[in-house]
Amino acid sequence: MAKSAHSTWQRTLRIMFVAQLITAVGFSVMFPFLPLYVKDLGSSTGLSLDLLAGLVFSSQAFTMMLASPVWGTLADRYGRKLMVERAMFGGALVLLAMAFVRTAEELVLLRALQGLVTGTIGAANALVAATVPRERTGYAMGLLQVALGAGVALGPLLGGVVADRYGYRTAFYLTSVLLLVAGFMVLFGVKEAARPVRAETSATASVARRWRSILAAPGVMVTYLLRFVNQSGRVMFLPVLPLFIEQLMADAAVTNTFTGLVIGVAAASTTVSAVFLGRLGDRIGHAHILLVCSLASALFYLLQSLVTRGWQLLALQALAGVAVGGLVPAISALLAHYTPPGDEGAVYGLDNSINSGARALAPMLGVSVGALLGLRATFVLAAVLYVLAAAVAQWGLKPVSPPISKRDFPAPRA
Repeated sequence: MAKSAHSTWQRTLRIMFVAQLITAVGFSVMFPFLPLYVKDLGSSTGLSLDLLAGLVFSSQAFTMMLASPVWGTLADRYGRKLMVERAMFGGALVLLAMAFVRTAEELVLLRALQGLVTGTIGAANALVAATVPRERTGYAMGLLQVALGAGVALGPLLGGVVADRYGYRTAFYLTSVLLLVAGFMVLFGVKEAARPVRAETSATASVARRWRSILAAPGVMVTYLLRFVNQSGRVMFLPVLPLFIEQLMADAAVTNTFTGLVIGVAAASTTVSAVFLGRLGDRIGHAHILLVCSLASALFYLLQSLVTRGWQLLALQALAGVAVGGLVPAISALLAHYTPPGDEGAVYGLDNSINSGARALAPMLGVSVGALLGLRATFVLAAVLYVLAAAVAQWGLKPVSPPISKRDFPAPRA
C-alpha cells in the first residue's frame, strides 16, 4: 500500500512537471512583445499607449486575483485536477482569440478574461501539495519551479524569434496549441481520488470561514506578505524592459529577440537553483533561504539600474534569477507547513490571488515610476522591495516544526 502511494505521488509530480513546463512556455511566449504589440495595434479610444501597455499586464492579474480564491475553494470540494484542466483548456481558447484582436483595448479585455479562467500555477501547486508527503514539499515545489523556470526561459526566446520572423499573431496560435497539449496530458495522465482529501469540508462551512481559518494560522499572513513583495519585485519592470533594452541596444531590429533572451536567461538560472535551494530549505529551514535570497535579489536589482550595456543587464538578470530560485519554492513550502492537509486548494487559491494582486499593481507602479523618474528607477524600487522582504523573513516568520499533522488543527465549528 505504501509502495503504491509512493508511486502515485511520484507519477503525479512527473506529469505535472511536464505539464507545467509546456504551459509556462505557452504563457510566456508573449512576454517580450506585449508592450510592442499594444503599440502596433493602437488605441481606438484615444487612451495613452503607455497606460494600455501597463493594463495589458495588470488587467489579467487583477481578474485572476478576484477569481483564484473561488477556484481554489471549489478545487477542495470538487477536485484539484478539474481546476488544472479548466485553467489549461480555458487558457487555450482565450489565447487563441488574442490572435484576432483589432485594437489594444480588445487585447486588454481578453487579458482580463484570461485572468478569470486561467491560474495554472496555483492549481498545479494545490494538486501537487495535496499529493506529495509534507516532508517533501520543498523538493516538490522546487521541481514545479524548475518546470516554470525552464518554460519561462524557453518561451520568451521562442516568442521573440516568432514575433520578429512571423509576426505577433502567430505566437498566439503557438500558445493555444501548447496549452491544449498540457491539458490533455493532465486529463489522461493524472489520477486523483474521487473525493477531496479534506473529508470534513462540508457544504455548510462557508468559504469566508475557511479563508479566515487559513489566515489565522500562525505564520500564514507573513508568508502571504512575502509572496506579494517577492512577486512585485519580479514583475514591476516587465512593461518597461523592452523600452529599457531599446536604449541599451545599438540594433533596434533585434529588441524582441534580446528581450526574450534576457527574460529567458533569468528564468533558466531560476530553474537551476530552485530544486537545490528547495531541498536545502527542507534541511536547514526555508526562512534562512528567504533571508539570504532576498538580500541577494536586492543587490542584483540595484546593480541593474546602473548598467550601460545589454550584456551587463543579461548577466545581472541571470544572477537575480538564481536568488529568486530560492524564494519561490520556499514560500510555497512554508504555506504547506503552516496549514492543515485538505485545505490545499483554498491555501494556494489565496496564494495565487495574492500573487495576481502583485502582478496587477506592480506593472502599473513600474510604468508610473519609469515615466516620472526614469526607467532605471524601476529597478531601484524593486531592490527596495527585496530589502523589505529580507526584514520580514528575519523578524516576522514563525519557526517551522516537523511536518504538520491534521490532528494539530481543531475541526471548524459548525
